[in-house]
Amino acid sequence: MAAYVFKRLLLMPPTLFGILLISFVIIQFVPGGPVERMIAELQGHGTEATARFGGGSGSGDMAAGNAMSSAGQSSKYRGAQGLDPEFIAELEALYGFDKPAHERFWIMVKNYTRFDLGTSYYRDIGVLDLVLEKMPVSISLGLWSTLIIYLISIPLGIKKAVRDGSAFDIWTSAAVFIGYVIPSFMFAILLIVLFAGGRYFDLFPLRGLVSDGWEEMSFIELALDYMWHMVLPIAAMVISGFASLTLLTKNSFLDEINKQYVLTARAKGLSEKQVLYGHVFRNAMIIVIAGFPAAFVHIFFTGALLIEVIFSLDGLGLLGYESVMNRDYPVVLGTLYIFALISLVMHLVRDVVYVMVDPRIDFEAQGT
Repeated sequence: MAAYVFKRLLLMPPTLFGILLISFVIIQFVPGGPVERMIAELQGHGTEATARFGGGSGSGDMAAGNAMSSAGQSSKYRGAQGLDPEFIAELEALYGFDKPAHERFWIMVKNYTRFDLGTSYYRDIGVLDLVLEKMPVSISLGLWSTLIIYLISIPLGIKKAVRDGSAFDIWTSAAVFIGYVIPSFMFAILLIVLFAGGRYFDLFPLRGLVSDGWEEMSFIELALDYMWHMVLPIAAMVISGFASLTLLTKNSFLDEINKQYVLTARAKGLSEKQVLYGHVFRNAMIIVIAGFPAAFVHIFFTGALLIEVIFSLDGLGLLGYESVMNRDYPVVLGTLYIFALISLVMHLVRDVVYVMVDPRIDFEAQGT
């Protein structure tokens, strides 16, 4: 197992390098970068541009006038016609676009090896600090959702396996099917309409993690307020996330129930409960328990993004969405780097947990 872990660790750097390379190349072809955005603001009323380049209103107007003095000159940026080339060069230097793309990429890779993820274009804060600031929200959302999904799916899957083909199995399969085909953001919208003042009831808050005046709340009041805000987001993720695990649990138990050792245990006179929980449960739960890290990563990265956007939860999903919309490339690439690193580590943890739960599994023998 040690050799397998070492091999996987050696594969992580080239995998991260490939992810960063593909993402960096794609970003080069995305229209509307930070330079174009600043030019558009300058060509409008220039509120942010004049503050950044002129200091005060008078000097800002003068800077804007000087920047537009060379009318008719061509530029590679949309909307930059008529702007002074020196001003465009100053903008490029501000955002780091004064260097060739390949040079910028290698500088980024070199910095990323030291976990220097750069600084946000618009937030005036380091990307790593920003990610660490937003991560607790996403982790809590993913962790609570994953735990509740397991608490629901495992007993339900076992019950469906034991009563396979019964009316209970058929009716619960309909609920599982609905949860499987409808994405979490659709359930989020439905819950908002039903319970967050959309049309029927106004029982839960629509957005945010805490209420106004949370600074004055006691610890218990703050915890209850936090739980009140998290009910709908977690419910939306649980409803759409329990289906796959329920089916996995059911199929795993059905597969074990039909094996020879179960028939032998029954022939010895053991009760169904002794057979189920004394023999079947341990073997059937191997794949379910070992899949916890992967399930958490899936919810953490994919399910939480739109949920955070819909409920305005200030986590990594909302941060990534806003960064893409604002073309804040250091944050986009930095969060992608952190996501990829966590995903690779958690998948390695999943394989280690497999071996811990069932020592018979040997990844080295399988050549993986």
